[in-house]
Amino acid sequence: MASGSSETQASTAKKSWDMTYPQYDHERAQYEAEVLFENIGTVDEIYRYDRKQQQDILNAKPWEKDPHFFTDIKISALALLKMVMHARSGGTLEVMGLLLGKVDANTMLVMDSFALPVEGTETRVNAQAQAYEYMTAYIESAKQVGRLENAIGWYHSHPGYGCWLSGIDVSTQMLNQNFQEPFVAIVIDPVRTISAGKVCLGAFRTYPKGYKPPNEEPSEYQTIPLNKIEDFGVHCKQYYSLEVSYFKSSLDRRLLDSLWNKYWVNTLSSASLLTNADYTTGQILDLSEKLEQSEAALGRGGFVLGCSDPHEKRTEDKLLKATKDSCKTTIEIIHGLMAQMIKDRLFNQIKPNKSDK
Repeated sequence: MASGSSETQASTAKKSWDMTYPQYDHERAQYEAEVLFENIGTVDEIYRYDRKQQQDILNAKPWEKDPHFFTDIKISALALLKMVMHARSGGTLEVMGLLLGKVDANTMLVMDSFALPVEGTETRVNAQAQAYEYMTAYIESAKQVGRLENAIGWYHSHPGYGCWLSGIDVSTQMLNQNFQEPFVAIVIDPVRTISAGKVCLGAFRTYPKGYKPPNEEPSEYQTIPLNKIEDFGVHCKQYYSLEVSYFKSSLDRRLLDSLWNKYWVNTLSSASLLTNADYTTGQILDLSEKLEQSEAALGRGGFVLGCSDPHEKRTEDKLLKATKDSCKTTIEIIHGLMAQMIKDRLFNQIKPNKSDK
C-alpha cells in the first residue's frame, strides 16, 4: 500500500513538473551543462601547471638564440590587482615586488605577484638582504600549498613619470636575465592610472650585452618629465617592450562582479581632478619648462635634433612634443570635468515629479 502511494505521488509530481515546464528538455539541459563546464574548463586551463613542459622549456633555453623570443605577456586579474594596489599604496614613493608564473611558447604568463619589503624613494627602490630572505621564504611557502609557479620577473612603480626602464632598472633586469631566465620587468604608474582612468603598465626585457637591435617602429608616445628625458633616452635601445594582455578565471569574474556591486558607489564619489591635483600641477609646470626650452631654441634660429628620445622622428621637434604633452594633459582634465558635470546633472539637478507634490 505504501509502495503504491509513493508511486502515485511520484507520478503526480512528474505531471505537475511537465505542466509547469512543458518545454523543458532534460537531454538539452544536460548538454548545456556540459558545454558550460567545458567553457569554464577552457577559461581555467591556463591555471594548470605542467611541470614537465616547464622543465623542457628551461632546458631548451630558446631565448638564448633569439633576443626577441618573448613577444607577449599575459597577466592574471589577481596579479594585476595586487600590483596596482601595492603601487597605489606607495604614493609618490617607488615600490617593488616579485612575479610568479610560467611560460607558454613566446608568451610569459604572470599568475600571481607579491610585495617585497624594500626601501623606496621617489626615484628608485633598493632591495636589501631582508627582501631576498622574504622572497625565498614566500616562494617556498607557495609551493607547499600547491602553487608551483616559479619567479619569472619583478615589478616596480614609477609614480607620475611613465612606464619605461631607467639606467638602474636596465642594470637590474640584465643581471636577472643573466642568472635566472626567463625573467621580465614590469613598470606601473599608479598616478597616471588614476588620471587616465586605465591601467598604465608596461612589460620589458633587456637585450644581451653588445647586441644592436634593428630599427624599430616607435611605440605609443608617452609624456616623459624634463628631468627624466636624459635617463630615458640613454638606455632606450637596451630593452624592448612586450605586448600586454590580461585574463581572469571563472571565479575571478564572479568575484570582480561582486566587488563592483559592492564598491560602485566609491567610483561615482571619487574625482580624479581632486585625487591627482598635485600630479596635474606638476604636469603643467613641466610643460611650461619644455615650452620655455622650445622658445629659446626657436629664438636661436632652430635647433639640431638629438637622439635622446626614441619616439622623436626627424620631422618632429621639441615644440611638437610639447604640443602632444599639452593635448594629453588637457584631455585628461576635460575628462575629469565632464565626469563631474555628468554626476552633478544626475544627482543634484533631478526635479521631482508633479505627482509627488
